[in-house]
Amino acid sequence: MTDKKLIDKGKEPSGRRSFMKKTGLAAGGAVVIGAGLAGCSQDDGSELSQAKAKISKLEKMLADGKAPAADTASRTKIKWRLQTYSGAPLGAHVIKPQIEAFNKAASGEMEIELYYADQLVPTDELFRAMQNGTIDAVQSDDATMASPVDINVFGGYFPFSTRYSLDLPVLFKYYGMDEIWKEAYDEVEGVEWLGAGAWDPLHIFSKDPIRSLADMKGKRVFGVPTAGKFLSRYGLVPVTLPWDDIEVALQTGELDGVAWCGFTEAYEVGWADACNYALLNNVTGAWCGSYFANSKSWAAIPTKLQELFKLSMDSSHYYRQVWYWGGEAKLRVEGDKLELTEIPKAEWDQVVADSSEFWDELADASPRAARVVQIFKDYSAVMEKAGVPYRYA
Repeated sequence: MTDKKLIDKGKEPSGRRSFMKKTGLAAGGAVVIGAGLAGCSQDDGSELSQAKAKISKLEKMLADGKAPAADTASRTKIKWRLQTYSGAPLGAHVIKPQIEAFNKAASGEMEIELYYADQLVPTDELFRAMQNGTIDAVQSDDATMASPVDINVFGGYFPFSTRYSLDLPVLFKYYGMDEIWKEAYDEVEGVEWLGAGAWDPLHIFSKDPIRSLADMKGKRVFGVPTAGKFLSRYGLVPVTLPWDDIEVALQTGELDGVAWCGFTEAYEVGWADACNYALLNNVTGAWCGSYFANSKSWAAIPTKLQELFKLSMDSSHYYRQVWYWGGEAKLRVEGDKLELTEIPKAEWDQVVADSSEFWDELADASPRAARVVQIFKDYSAVMEKAGVPYRYA
């Protein structure tokens, strides 16, 4: 988008003509009134007096900053269609407040229509639909919507890359992951990566208890791609289904559990009602999600609306930090729908150790993927050395 610079043409002449020119009076209402004056004879004192009075009234309103509002009815409102990865119950928290606030703050200049998982296009087609302009924007992780970039495996849940939700924004802001994501998506035509944020930790919720790694074997679970691939080495079977079908699939036995979220979401969307057990050992501390926009759609909106949308993203990130942080602890302690189970530390330590090998396997995918893995390693080392409260032994 080209910035337009104002050119200084020198000091305007002072006086009434200058005042009228600067305020737009000469080009607007005053011209109409002036035409009326020209058609009045000197003898028509009544009409002349009325016209002069109108001019004086308009000048006073302008001087007082109370000029009549410009007619905005003829402006074309910008409309976007945004689809999120989440179903409506979850979307009510992770994006709906943001979009409602944005639409209100946009004051009629722009309106975003919000759609939930699979409402316009299937989730695995989100990227292509945004790229070709079927939808204008997306909220999702890179892996779930199969972004055609070599870092997509790090979106969603990447095993043991974070311990807490605050780790993720720090990794992007201070450890260079934002630059890597921008670099990767700049290579893809038609799409703008707008930023990333943290969601909830990853736990496994199941119909039968998991108290050892052996208990994972054969369990069919709905989950995000990268974490599912990692957990499959312990016998879990990742299953992909439309988001709205998960609760029924759990009830009918098509699924044995979910490895897709933390306690807050499991209770909010109804999966806690269809499962019986919650595994306390979590695979990672935060889900990594991003916002994306079609390049033409993004370029077509004014800079102020671009900045407003980014501010609304930050507002959503804050909402989620508080909602998840409070919800995870409260539902572990006070939730009454799920029995808590735990894999013994000795066994789980082996899972953590296995993740290092998994990291190295994915680092071999490309030099850029290797840079991401190295950032995770560097950050983990810093946090371990920092100790309490950043990391506990």
